[in-house]
Amino acid sequence: MDALHERTAVELRDLLATGELTPTEVAEHFLGRIERLNPAVGAFATVTPELARKRAAELEESRGSGSGGGTPPPSGGLWGLPTGDKDLWNRAGVPTGFGSRAFAGLPPAQESDEIVRVLDDAGIVSLGKTAAPELGFPAYTEPVGATPTVTPWDLTRGAGGSSGGAAAAVAAGMLPFAPGSDGGGSVRIPAAACGVVGLKPTRGLLPAGSGVDSLGGLVVNGPIARTVADTALLLEAMLPRRAGGGVAHPYTLRAPSSAAGAYLAAAQRAELPADGEAPRGTRTARIGVTTSSAWDGFYDIAVSPEARAGLDAGVRTLAGLGHEVDEFALAEAPEYAPAFRTLWMGGASAMPIDDSEILDKLEPLTQWLIRTGRTVPARQLAEAVRTLTGYERSLVAQVSAYDAVVTPALALTPRPVGWYDAEDPERNFEQQCQYTPFTSMLNVAGLPAITVPTHWTEPTADAPAGLPMGVQIIGRPGGERTLLALAAQLESVVSRPRAFPL
Repeated sequence: MDALHERTAVELRDLLATGELTPTEVAEHFLGRIERLNPAVGAFATVTPELARKRAAELEESRGSGSGGGTPPPSGGLWGLPTGDKDLWNRAGVPTGFGSRAFAGLPPAQESDEIVRVLDDAGIVSLGKTAAPELGFPAYTEPVGATPTVTPWDLTRGAGGSSGGAAAAVAAGMLPFAPGSDGGGSVRIPAAACGVVGLKPTRGLLPAGSGVDSLGGLVVNGPIARTVADTALLLEAMLPRRAGGGVAHPYTLRAPSSAAGAYLAAAQRAELPADGEAPRGTRTARIGVTTSSAWDGFYDIAVSPEARAGLDAGVRTLAGLGHEVDEFALAEAPEYAPAFRTLWMGGASAMPIDDSEILDKLEPLTQWLIRTGRTVPARQLAEAVRTLTGYERSLVAQVSAYDAVVTPALALTPRPVGWYDAEDPERNFEQQCQYTPFTSMLNVAGLPAITVPTHWTEPTADAPAGLPMGVQIIGRPGGERTLLALAAQLESVVSRPRAFPL
């Protein structure tokens, strides 16, 4: 048998279900990978081996406790599979660091957050907390006082953020998959920087982390994995089902969802759906391609040759598969940037930090966002929300003219550790937009998007296999199955230099 970390999550699920593997065996293997690789990669903020072993043993005991002489099947679609909790989420009994030295030494959380409970119900074994930047705001994971989280493809370059630890852990084979959250690209950015797959769902699709309860509807949870099918498997588990098969939503506002198993089937079959997601009723797609973004004209945005190569490789592959490809430019939106900045700062202002000593310990970027946000008048914030709602309508209409739209995943190669200005928050914010100009507009519009690696740069001494570059595929509202099918088609053609960089 291949080493367990070389198995896909789908394969591990099946081996666990048949009893060929136990949760303890799988957890111990991945804990060993974490012990060996985490000091260099910085993917985990906290590792919880004893809690993981206890959880694995409880799962095994529950499976063997059935009556009637038979062994009951495992309960939960992810039964026995290891993953990690983002260090912005609470898990009962484990301290949450929020990626910040200001919260060092906090007592363990008393209750688990909803997303943690959903994944527990699916049967996961948590191995610890994956690293995140301070309060999840930056697009890089280099918190002061902690080991920076780097892409395993080049240990001198950052893994992106804010789900940087989750993506780095998956790319290094420390986890088969991991959940993250995405408020401006925080699943897709690190997935792209680490050469793995990251999916931001439609706003309102997931009950836990739907976006409905965040300012402007920006923040949703989403899966990160090494393969498209594994991404779909984790997505399925993040959609808790009622007895009748429907998703257990706590809100009236929700995105259209597919039947249980449909997302994984789309990824595994790599076939476009022939229903409302593809109204032309064919198995080929009309795909728009653009390098324009909502930040154009506000900041100096330039797509690097490496990013262009990743885009060209993806588009060339899709065209070779028979899809119709059209280049286009997004409508100019000069109102977007100032409105988004106001909304971002408004969200930061609500951080429950009223202790001035704690606020003073925060990094300059985080302090700037919070302090500036607290000076924004309510009218200005309301106008920003209204402006971005208008932008949402415009972008949804532009994307919906196609079955999917493709952009570069990132505008630049993964950035060197220390590249972002640590003292000038205004410059720091600009750098983040220049690195990843194609992501936040989809949080504003609530549209689904997936990033997939399509190209590796030329090898260097620091990156002997090259650096991953890729594409972002954007879908219509509720179009996750189309995205997963197209991503799987790309994955079937594009070759990786090797399975794991470490």
